[in-house]
Amino acid sequence: MAYTGLWRVLVKQGNIDEALLAADKGRAQALTDLMESRFLVLKNVPSNTVFQAMDRADVNLWVVSEGKQVQLRQSKLNGSVSENSGASQSFESFMLGVYTQLGVRSNVRCENRSLDALSEDRSKVDQETKEDNPQASIQQNKCLSTLYNTVMKPVADLVQGDELLIIPDGPLWLAPYTAFKDGNSKYLIRLAPSLTSLRLIADCPDDYHKSSGALLVGDPWVAEVTNSQGEKLLEQLPCAKEEVEMIGKILNITRITGREATKREVLKRLSSVSLVHFAAHGLVGARSRLKVWLALRAFMGAGARSVVVSLWAVEDKVTLEFMKCFYQHLAEGKPASESLNLAMKNLRESDEFRDIKYWAPFY
Repeated sequence: MAYTGLWRVLVKQGNIDEALLAADKGRAQALTDLMESRFLVLKNVPSNTVFQAMDRADVNLWVVSEGKQVQLRQSKLNGSVSENSGASQSFESFMLGVYTQLGVRSNVRCENRSLDALSEDRSKVDQETKEDNPQASIQQNKCLSTLYNTVMKPVADLVQGDELLIIPDGPLWLAPYTAFKDGNSKYLIRLAPSLTSLRLIADCPDDYHKSSGALLVGDPWVAEVTNSQGEKLLEQLPCAKEEVEMIGKILNITRITGREATKREVLKRLSSVSLVHFAAHGLVGARSRLKVWLALRAFMGAGARSVVVSLWAVEDKVTLEFMKCFYQHLAEGKPASESLNLAMKNLRESDEFRDIKYWAPFY
C-alpha cells in the first residue's frame, strides 16, 4: 500500500520515471525478496514494454522503449466499468462480466482440477456465467473493444512493431490480452510480472538455468487426501495423465504419474531439468483467478524464466490440442513465447476451436 500511495503522488507531481519505479517496486516486492534483488535500473528493458496500473478511475500506462525517455499516458474507465469510487472492484466485476460474454464457464467439458470445488462458497457471478448469451458475438466484440480502448489504444502510437510486453497491476491481470486487437488485428500476448523480474532474469549467469531435460508430472495420487471425517476429497484425473503421456512422446521423456508422482520424487528431479510441466488439481475459478497469478509469482521466485498458465478452465480436448502444438514447436527449437503464439494461432484458425474462450486464456 505504501508504494501504491507513493507512485500516485509522484504521477500527480509529474515525476514519471520515479512513479514507474515505485509502482514496480510495490508490484515486485514479494518476488524481489524471493529472488534476492536489491535494486531496479531502467535499462536493458525490452522495447515496447508497457507497465499498467490503476488509480481509482484512472489507468496509468508507462511506455518503456530502449534509448528513449519513459512516457506516461492516462485513460479513464468509462461509466460501464467504473462505478462510484470503487473503480478497482468495479473493473474486476466488469472483467467477470467479460468472461460471461466469452462463455468461459458455459458447458465446459473438462475434469474438475479446481481445489475451489472443496469450498461451498460460490459467487453469484459464477452462477450467472452458466447462462448462454444469444448475442454473444456482438457483446464479446463490445467488451473487448472497451478493454482495448481503455488500456491499449492510448499508447498505440508509441508502439513499434507487432510484439508488446505488458506488465499489468492489480485487477488488470484478469484481462484476456491475447484477445485484444488493434486496427491491423495484431494479437498482443506477452506478459511479465514486473520490470524487476525482467532485469533479474537478464542478469542471471549463463549457467544459472538448465538447458536440457524435462519433468512431466500428471495425475498425482490423491486417493489418500481426505477431510477430518476421512472422506475422499479429490478424484484422479485421467485426462491429465493423457496430457503428460502425449507430451512425453513428443519430447521423448518418461513422465511420472499416479503413485509415482510424489512430492519427494518431484523435488528430487526438479533442479536437474530445464522444463517442468504439471497437470494436476489447482486453483481456478472467478473467485481465485488472482491466486493463479500468485502461483505464477512463486514459480518465478523459484527461478523459472517463463511460466505458461491459463486464466480460466479450458475443455480437455482443447488443452490437449494446445499442448500438442505448443510442445511440437518447443521440440523444434522455437522459444516459449513463439511456441505459445503458434499454438494459440493453431486453435484460432481451426474450425472447432476458433471461439475466443478456447484460445485466449493462455499466456
